[in-house]
Amino acid sequence: MDFKMHEYTHAIVGKVTPVLRLTDRADLNDARRQHDCYLRLLRELNVEVLEVDIASAFPENVFLEDVAIVCHGIALLPKPATTADELKMKAIKEILHKDLGQTVIDVTDPDAKIVGSDVLFTGREFFVGISETSNEAGASAVADAFPEFPCTPIKISKGAHNLKKYVTVAGPDILCVGASKEAKELLKRMEREATFSYQTLSVTEDDAANCLYVNGTLVHRAIEEIPESFKVFCEKIDFARRSICFSELAKVSTGLSSCCLLVRKS
Repeated sequence: MDFKMHEYTHAIVGKVTPVLRLTDRADLNDARRQHDCYLRLLRELNVEVLEVDIASAFPENVFLEDVAIVCHGIALLPKPATTADELKMKAIKEILHKDLGQTVIDVTDPDAKIVGSDVLFTGREFFVGISETSNEAGASAVADAFPEFPCTPIKISKGAHNLKKYVTVAGPDILCVGASKEAKELLKRMEREATFSYQTLSVTEDDAANCLYVNGTLVHRAIEEIPESFKVFCEKIDFARRSICFSELAKVSTGLSSCCLLVRKS
């Protein structure tokens, strides 16, 4: 593995709008506090945080993961599915290109559907979850944008969530996977189709499966949110770990990966 693949210099993040919101499922004040802690943690991991004021309501203005796939100096931008996505894309496109020196590629295939929460980069290869939000043409767009890496489409069970809700990278060649039937089925398909081999870290709660591995540190959710899985992280991970409360933001997102676009500026 090229360990630099999980080394980042910058994170593009949104701002929690103080008043406007599209849902009452999450407490806005708690969500803002958790988002502030999230940004503080990124800074402590030596990531420069670039806050973008997106002209849309909570939670759309803080979840940026779906509007770009960023890797190896390239940013792939899907066609925006909603007006909110269009606003986000417009706001971050200039930052990605002008400020961070990424080569921006727009998905041009009219049949292609792809969102960032369905795209998992392991450091060696891409997996793309095929579901209602991402299709085979979208997976082909990822493969074309990053030709130096294998790219494998993986079918997600009907009615299930995005791929990164169930599986994420938890360290060098380590995949963190939830315990649900959907997560186990997804992992089996990934293992069958993978070009490379990985260690698997199985966590008890599906909510624990979405982690961030940033600059040599695993970021996962706090003990009060994932008590059983927290024990697993303590027992199995022998490198730097940080935990964070994410309960309110998790109610309306894939998880920890959803709130930022991580970039390495060359």
